[in-house]
Amino acid sequence: MNRHLTAAAVFVATSGPALAAPGAFFSLANTNFVKTIGFILFVGVLVYFRVPSLIGGLLDKRAVQIRADLDEARSLREEAQKVLASYERKAREAGEQAERIVSHAREEALLAAEEAKSALAVSLKRRLAAADDQIASAEKSAMREVRDRAVQVAVAAAGDAIAQAMSAAEAGALIEASIKEVDAKLH
Repeated sequence: MNRHLTAAAVFVATSGPALAAPGAFFSLANTNFVKTIGFILFVGVLVYFRVPSLIGGLLDKRAVQIRADLDEARSLREEAQKVLASYERKAREAGEQAERIVSHAREEALLAAEEAKSALAVSLKRRLAAADDQIASAEKSAMREVRDRAVQVAVAAAGDAIAQAMSAAEAGALIEASIKEVDAKLH
C-alpha cells in the first residue's frame, strides 16, 4: 500500500505540467501522458528492485569507509606528530650534547696547552742544568789538561835541566836507587 501512495504522489507531482497540454490528457496520443507513465514505471521498477535502499546501503558503506579512513588518517597524523616531536627532542638533545662536547674539548685543549707549557719549562730547566753540568765538566777537564800539560812541560824542563847538570855516573846511580826503591815497595 505504501508503494501505491508513493506512485500516486509522484503522479500528482508530475501531472501539473502534463495537464496543461492541449487535448485529452489520458490518451496514448498525448506524449506528456506517455512520458508520465514511463517515468512512473521507471520509478516503480526502481522501487520494486529496491534500488534506493541499495544505493543508500552503498552510500552508508562508503560513509563508513570514509569515516574509517578519516580515523586512520587522524591516528596516523597524531603518530606522525609524536614522531616529529620525538625527533625534534632528539635533535635538541644532540645539539646540546654537541655543545657539551665542544666545550669539553676546549677545556681539554686549554689544559693540554698548560701542561705542554709546564712540560716545556721543565724540559728547558733540565736542558739548562745539563748544559751547566757539561760546561762545568768541560772547565774541569780543561783545567786538568792544563795542569797535566804544565806538569809534562815542567817534568820535561826539569829532565832537561837535570840531564845537562848531571853526569852519566850520577845518572846511573840515581837509576839504581830508583830500581831498588821500586823493588822494595813491590815486594
